[in-house]
Amino acid sequence: MTAVLDASAVLALLYREPGHDQVAEMLAGAVVSTVNWSEIVQKLGQRGHPAPGAAAEGLQSLGVHVRPFTVDDATRAALLWPATRRVGLSLGDRACLAVASGVPEGVAVTADKAWTTLGLDIPVLLVR
Repeated sequence: MTAVLDASAVLALLYREPGHDQVAEMLAGAVVSTVNWSEIVQKLGQRGHPAPGAAAEGLQSLGVHVRPFTVDDATRAALLWPATRRVGLSLGDRACLAVASGVPEGVAVTADKAWTTLGLDIPVLLVR
């Protein structure tokens, strides 16, 4: 399994929210797309973190790989919109799902319960 981390899962880890322990167990070899990376840095800044970029970069030292968001990923994310719009998934959410679908043995890891109601052919692991 390759854990593809959504921003919600990473923020749960960083803020020790429910599910953080599950995320911590998946860090070695995990993947975060550049779209979700941007969301993580933005949310850290929004929550007043003094050095959001540096805090996010600490994830890489724990074995998390930041993966470029490719044209193929972008196409898959766009094609997910009809199936995900009823629960209001954002571009960042769809980016995580798209990357998970394009990574061998990829599993989208999130703290967002709505993802489990979608019935997609993309494995989703809910951490809380």
